[in-house]
Amino acid sequence: PFTYRDYARLPDDRRFEVIGGKLFLTPAPRTWHQRLCGELFAALREHVRGQNLGEVLIAPCDVVLSETNVVQPDLLFVRKDRLSIIGEKYVSAAPDLLVEVLSPGTKMRDRKLKFRLYARFGVAELWIVDGEARFVEVFRNAGGRFELEKRYSSSHTLHSKILPKLRLALDSIF
Repeated sequence: PFTYRDYARLPDDRRFEVIGGKLFLTPAPRTWHQRLCGELFAALREHVRGQNLGEVLIAPCDVVLSETNVVQPDLLFVRKDRLSIIGEKYVSAAPDLLVEVLSPGTKMRDRKLKFRLYARFGVAELWIVDGEARFVEVFRNAGGRFELEKRYSSSHTLHSKILPKLRLALDSIF
């Protein structure tokens, strides 16, 4: 299997992920994907900083879940009491919240492989953002499996159990 050691030797001018010991090349996302990620990052960062809750990071940022599972989620949040998992080169454990903005080239990987991987490694909350269909699905981890908490359309205000005071008006994001 492909390991983190192998991954660390790859050129840094491309985005790669390792899932289950298999190497995946991730193409550059489309501009609408980056705009959506930027809007989400700005909103989350403002909320997290204002409440002194922890740290929000945006891709590319390696999350090393195990020797054979290295991912680059679009956004991640780590609670203040767990900031020690953020190292100089990578995040060394499952973040508290991950956000994946779906792209045509990675949609199936995000919805299937990474979805199961994130649940198994203990990510507490996962947001799957579909920019084309304009909705966000919020999943909560229940014993190593994700359960759909709620599906929010662009006219809704998203709520999060990980960030309980967050009120994210999705019409301002989409």
